Amino acid sequence: MGCTSCSSDNGLPAGCKNNGVCGTYGCNKLDVFDWLAGVPLPDGQKGFDVVEVRFKNSRKVFYRNSSGFDLFQGDVVVVDVSPGHDVGVVSLTGELVRVQMKKKEVKDNYELKKIIRKASPEDIELWQEARKLEQNTMMRAREIAHSFDLQMKISDVEYQGDKAKATFFYTADDRVDFRELIRRYAETFRVKIEMRQIGLRVEAGRLGGIGSCGRELCCSTWLTDFRAVSTSAARYQQLSLNPAKLAGQCGKLKCCLNYELDQYVEALRGLPANNIRLKLPKGVALHLKTDIFKQVMFYVYDNQPGEPPFALSADAVKEIIERNKRGEVIGDVEQFMPAEEVSTEPDFAEVVGQDSLTRFDKKKRTGPRPPRGRGRDGRSDGRNETRPENRGENRGEGRADSGRPPRREGPQKPPGQGGQSGPEKKAPEGGRPPQQQNKGREGGPPRGNQGEGRGPTRPRPQGPPKDQGKEGPTEK
Repeated sequence: MGCTSCSSDNGLPAGCKNNGVCGTYGCNKLDVFDWLAGVPLPDGQKGFDVVEVRFKNSRKVFYRNSSGFDLFQGDVVVVDVSPGHDVGVVSLTGELVRVQMKKKEVKDNYELKKIIRKASPEDIELWQEARKLEQNTMMRAREIAHSFDLQMKISDVEYQGDKAKATFFYTADDRVDFRELIRRYAETFRVKIEMRQIGLRVEAGRLGGIGSCGRELCCSTWLTDFRAVSTSAARYQQLSLNPAKLAGQCGKLKCCLNYELDQYVEALRGLPANNIRLKLPKGVALHLKTDIFKQVMFYVYDNQPGEPPFALSADAVKEIIERNKRGEVIGDVEQFMPAEEVSTEPDFAEVVGQDSLTRFDKKKRTGPRPPRGRGRDGRSDGRNETRPENRGENRGEGRADSGRPPRREGPQKPPGQGGQSGPEKKAPEGGRPPQQQNKGREGGPPRGNQGEGRGPTRPRPQGPPKDQGKEGPTEK
């Protein structure tokens, strides 16, 4: 058998090739790792004749291999049930089955059913046909139960391997009278009906899913016993009493709240009580929170808004409480505060040229950017732009320092020719002169209509050539 994501229509694995025994728990839930596989038995000792057979979801039953079939994990077998027969997959063999029976308190006696044979292709085909009917049967069963206005939920339907019986798993808060419902189911589906009530935790384990931690549910992978979980477990661990966060997929408190509860209870034994007020020079301090594993308690002054909370070690709190009982006045509370921890950067070597580990810790600059310079000598530090006396130096002399040859100086155009008419505009003090029309490059001749350093002007195809200046009327 393979899971639904990797199996073909005939029930044989098509992708994973693990014969139903994979490590992702997609094929079999509540799987047990057989760490004794391949270990030979001592001479003269026979193997345990009981095997564990898995059915749909997490339902597992023990059957006796009285006929002595050579069975391994993943083998499809036909087992004896009353009435008829069922088809399942062998999930565990050998001595570990004895341990599982002792854990689940199953006695090795004559009441154990027997394995009839290994499944044939005809048995597997009939079994797959029955599995395909389960989804439609469950949806139709929910509609019928809703028509009877019964306070119950049909969570799963499992057909028997020979299609002679169907088991309906349901959850309900109270007892439900479903005698009329069974008659309606028998008339509709034409099979023998069995109703089995399960708890909410068992339902979540059968259906499976992903928890808030991002992993598969514990009750569908490895957790078999459901212990009582109370809200005191959340209080000991100083968790927020939010039902939406503390409840699991089943609607009950999460089973993982009990995993670390013993460590928290042991760590809380050496801490003073939280309801004791401390009498300090500034006033009375109330308990705010506790860092359990660091043994640090945080307090805040009562009726003094704006005062930040301060930290005290557990030993310091005990000493303050003892002094308050004796009526002693504490002079300075800072002497009881723990020393601040100095954070050091991790020491690592960039052997492959990776970025710094603390590159995201640096704060970005949020203020205005400083003005960027537009120096004509190639520098952009803003130093040559603000001083007018440096502006003339950058025209010719600065280019020799930069390694580039100076430009050839050409004759300058007299004022009034090729440029704007009128008096020359002066640059304002402390700023750049206004940009003039047809101004040439630095150190070169200005660009005009007829440049003296550029050679004769190419005549135009139409119209007389333009005059040298723009002053006065043009003769026709």
